[in-house]
Amino acid sequence: MTPKLFSSPEAIADHIVREVGPNLIVGLPLGLGKANHIINALYARAVADRTISLTLFSALTLEKPKPTNLLERRFIDPVIERLFGAYPDLAYADAVRKDELPPNVKVIEFFFLAGRWLHVPFAQQHYISANYTHASSYLLARGLNVVTQLVAKRVVNGVTRYSLSCNTDTTLDILRARAEGRASFKLIGQVNSELPFMPGDGDLEGEQFSAVLDNAAVDFPLFAPPSEPISDTTYAIGLHASGLVRDGGTLQIGIGQIGDALAQGLIVRQRENSQFLDVMKRLTPGIEQLSALQAERFEQGLYGVSEMVTEAFLGLIDAGILTREVDAAVLHGAFFLGPKSFYRGLREMTPSQLARIQMKAVSFTNELYGDEAAKRRARVNAHFINNAMMATLMGAAISDGLENGQVVSGVGGQYNFVAQAFALQGARSILTVEATRQAGAKKQSNIRWSYGHETIPRHLRDIIITEYGVAQLRGKSDADVIAAMLQVADSQFQDELAREAKDAGKLPKNFEIPGAHRDNYSDRITSALRPARAAGLLPSFPFGTDFNAIEQRLIPALLLLEEAQRAPHRLVRLFWQGLTRAPDADDHACLARLGLDPPATWPERTYRTLVIAALASIPKT
Repeated sequence: MTPKLFSSPEAIADHIVREVGPNLIVGLPLGLGKANHIINALYARAVADRTISLTLFSALTLEKPKPTNLLERRFIDPVIERLFGAYPDLAYADAVRKDELPPNVKVIEFFFLAGRWLHVPFAQQHYISANYTHASSYLLARGLNVVTQLVAKRVVNGVTRYSLSCNTDTTLDILRARAEGRASFKLIGQVNSELPFMPGDGDLEGEQFSAVLDNAAVDFPLFAPPSEPISDTTYAIGLHASGLVRDGGTLQIGIGQIGDALAQGLIVRQRENSQFLDVMKRLTPGIEQLSALQAERFEQGLYGVSEMVTEAFLGLIDAGILTREVDAAVLHGAFFLGPKSFYRGLREMTPSQLARIQMKAVSFTNELYGDEAAKRRARVNAHFINNAMMATLMGAAISDGLENGQVVSGVGGQYNFVAQAFALQGARSILTVEATRQAGAKKQSNIRWSYGHETIPRHLRDIIITEYGVAQLRGKSDADVIAAMLQVADSQFQDELAREAKDAGKLPKNFEIPGAHRDNYSDRITSALRPARAAGLLPSFPFGTDFNAIEQRLIPALLLLEEAQRAPHRLVRLFWQGLTRAPDADDHACLARLGLDPPATWPERTYRTLVIAALASIPKT
């Protein structure tokens, strides 16, 4: 039976209520695949009719950036208009943030956009801590009766098919449950013209859908967060990780800039091998890590299996690195999200190129269960590379929340991949952590003696990477683990961390950190990467950017000002420098972009002076 077609979001919402009844338990895909117009229409129906009970079960609700001060607003507002344009905001998100949800509506999420829902009581109270692979079972246990999803459409020989495209992840798992008689729900689609039609398991017959919203009038641009510039710290971490990946192996990359830095490191290793070796020698302290460096070019190639498909993977395919095929594919993924160029790249691929990227259920990418023997044969020498916020000296990782219970993001698939690393022969789990962070005017270590929350416990410790190097932890004693972690901690904090470990009796009193690891300061990282930066091997945007040239110059200057605001004496120094410097032509273009040339008010004059100083502090490229 073909799905019923609708051109109006309100009409399809009315249809859902008629077909399902007033108790709606609606599953929304993680991230990009939300059918925004249908969701908003269902929410409006529930707001208007309190006899309707609406529960939205979701993850990674996407929101446009919200600037907080004049400079941010002047910079980001044109970017938002250019990149997001007519992207429809999700009405429930604004209501949650303002604590204005009606009592008959609940919003439950198992993964947050990092940091965006801190100190929002309703969101924090209705968060479910879940492995990505468990989310579908929680949905089914709550009586899921509707799934709404953004889809791509294709008509071949008069037959319409729909692709789940960016979100095969949990949808394929619950569709399997429905096929096996373990679930009963209505699958509702909204066609989007920008969504790439992805072949494979998510290419569905129309009969799978109960109803579809298909109208160009409610088409909208995909949510496309622009790539952010890669810092020296991030590049150092990515390069260290790229020196661990073995030819002929398997690669998974987590969410974040580390993936872009890692991929560019692998590309430099492949294309500019001697320069890769040179930068690694400059970057790596001591000889132990260098002796274990994987630096050969990729002759056999890599196979990618990752819950998230990113633009970095396309870069690895273009570079001839992701070439090892498993079931005719070089990459298996479960969801994707990225900048406009990423979506365009997928849409413009030939059918044969696109066939090498197969979207699967998250139970396929994140677990070994189900055809385990085949997965073990495919996932040889696997490296699962994910991000953490902090790590303890004894190897536990903190990735999703704070010790006061506030959730920053979510567990997602991180535990799944750590578990796989211990279950597969030759596999490794790599968790990356920036060694420090700014807390107001104060720098703090992200390597802690202990912390009141853990995502990955210490008994699953394996490899932890900071910008200062690689800590190999698997199978080592507590004292050896602590010693390895001290070697990748920032030197400002090494002595205090070592003292805490000694006071606890976990490190010998006569232990000394080797001299080769006593220069763990950011200046050393910047110096080590400078030649490769100057040679164009480590660009700020290795896979392109939606920011124009003026915006690319402004970004590091505005980041510098953001950091300076945490230390008033730095702002004063910058203000004085700005007063004594005349802007050049490039500076004037940047000032004009921010509406500060000429300034019209005293606050604008102050901002203009600070921006002039910040621009002068950033080397031109």
